[in-house]
Amino acid sequence: MLASVLNTKGNATPAAKASPEVASAPKALTDLTHYVNPHHFWGAVVLGVLFLIFGLVLSRLLRRALKTLIDHDPNEHIDRMTLSFISNLVTFIMWIVLALLFSHAVPALNKLTTSLLAGVSIVSVVIGFAAQSTLGNLVSGISLVIYKPFRRGDRLQLTTPTGLETGIVENLSLGYTVLRTFDNRRIVLSNGTIANQIMINLSSIDPRVMMSPTISIGYNSDIEQARAIILELAQAHQDVLEVVGCPVVSLGASSVDLSLRAWCRDSAIAKGVEHDLLENVKKRFDAAGIEIPYAYQNLILSGQLSVPAPEKAAVPPGAAPSDQVADKPARPEG
Repeated sequence: MLASVLNTKGNATPAAKASPEVASAPKALTDLTHYVNPHHFWGAVVLGVLFLIFGLVLSRLLRRALKTLIDHDPNEHIDRMTLSFISNLVTFIMWIVLALLFSHAVPALNKLTTSLLAGVSIVSVVIGFAAQSTLGNLVSGISLVIYKPFRRGDRLQLTTPTGLETGIVENLSLGYTVLRTFDNRRIVLSNGTIANQIMINLSSIDPRVMMSPTISIGYNSDIEQARAIILELAQAHQDVLEVVGCPVVSLGASSVDLSLRAWCRDSAIAKGVEHDLLENVKKRFDAAGIEIPYAYQNLILSGQLSVPAPEKAAVPPGAAPSDQVADKPARPEG
């Protein structure tokens, strides 16, 4: 029995002593977690700052990834407008998730959120009505990105409060679409408005545009001569790709209307070509004696107008003929 006790004591190994590094590690970790303890006010503030820094770093990484993707796609196989919209949407969702995680991590905010959710029925209805247009614009933006009725850089023609406008798609955000006009104005439309509006995409598939300005001549002018001048000027213009023809399209009240049909590279060039041709046609018509009519009216009076004859003054006998038309001297006033 004694031998067994001795053997047990001999086989027993002494306990290993804890190193000072291992002992100090939990203490440092405890001190660190004490500063970010969400149960205290300053700990919640420090935790919020950490969440903010984390969100900013993620946003920066997302922008860098987006820029790298654009740089590796010089031929624009990927739509830039879609990338921008998705980037904005992901950033928005990321901040919402971080805010929810922060409110869940802080006990005080968690209790407040729970208490608010308990009576949220009326508040949710009010907020839902207030954010109805905002959420509608967000959903419309998502549908525009999915169905792609237009891309960034496309030229759209649509109706605005100022009339018919033409602009280039510049940006599609979560709520609004921005178009740039030829005179550097910005047309800002909500996504819901532009999604429900009829628009003309002038550059979606084939950017070529056929211009068709109407040129009027008088009824006494030679149609063949006028058509020859118009076609000659159109074919000589450097920005005209192809001339189709110049038929008579209307016999107006005081004019014969011809319409030039010619293809141009895009709508912006077509508008400039139209302005040049109208000016050159006016000069050539004036040189050739071709009338460009304007509206006028003829007044026809029926019946005879009775005009009273002037009274002749009595001429005394023996008076000279020159005395018959003598003028009366003007009587001074006053």
